[in-house]
Amino acid sequence: MRLRTAALLPLALLPAALLTACHQAPADPDAGRPPEARGFPRAEHQTAQLSTENAPEADRDRRDEAHSVMDLARITPGMTVADIGAGEGYYTVRLAARVGKKGRVLAEDIDPASLSALGDRVARENLDNVSIQHGAEADPHLPRDSFDRIFMVHMYHEVSEPYAFLWYLRPALRAGGRIVVVDSDVVTSGPHAGHGIAPGRLFCEFSAVGYRLTEFLRKPEISGYYAEFEAAGALPAPSSMQACRMGIAPAQRTVTGKG
Repeated sequence: MRLRTAALLPLALLPAALLTACHQAPADPDAGRPPEARGFPRAEHQTAQLSTENAPEADRDRRDEAHSVMDLARITPGMTVADIGAGEGYYTVRLAARVGKKGRVLAEDIDPASLSALGDRVARENLDNVSIQHGAEADPHLPRDSFDRIFMVHMYHEVSEPYAFLWYLRPALRAGGRIVVVDSDVVTSGPHAGHGIAPGRLFCEFSAVGYRLTEFLRKPEISGYYAEFEAAGALPAPSSMQACRMGIAPAQRTVTGKG
């Protein structure tokens, strides 16, 4: 009988800590995220730490990296191009020369020191067709219907909110515009360990936001791979998007010569 009586004790006599636990609000699934990213899926892969280190420009030019990528992207005079993650401007200055006086280049980065160095370079080289903008973690804040090409070179794997970032990026493309990604497979050792992204993961995340892969190839000049995407269909609602847990790479076209 004592056991039955104990079981019927009023709730007021239960430990206060137990009652408090019962009334705690559920954890906020978006806690710690930028406001623009709330409601989007979280990235299922580990994001690499921001890096401002790149190979020396002379080494990259010896491989003909920038011209090879610009040829693949079909950059022509008069185009408007965004260089996201511009750093100190390796691609920015070469894009400015390729698009010419009638074209425009918007260079963006989230690192203040890199932007400052890039601003000095743009002024020093009198690049009147280049504008500079400070970026943000989840939203690049690009103007709508403005760009023929958007470049993301060796930086996409550092984007901590890929679904939100790609979602906000899409309206900035003009009709027929393309997003160009240059990256590498995940580096497993050395000073750049953790950098890079598996192509299958890249394809899956872009597809989740309503992009279609239009080109994928590997070239030694760019120390990795080249991927190009276009917008396909309506922009999906954030709540309808699913985080990628597995990506399946399509057939690859490998190019060994210079494009």
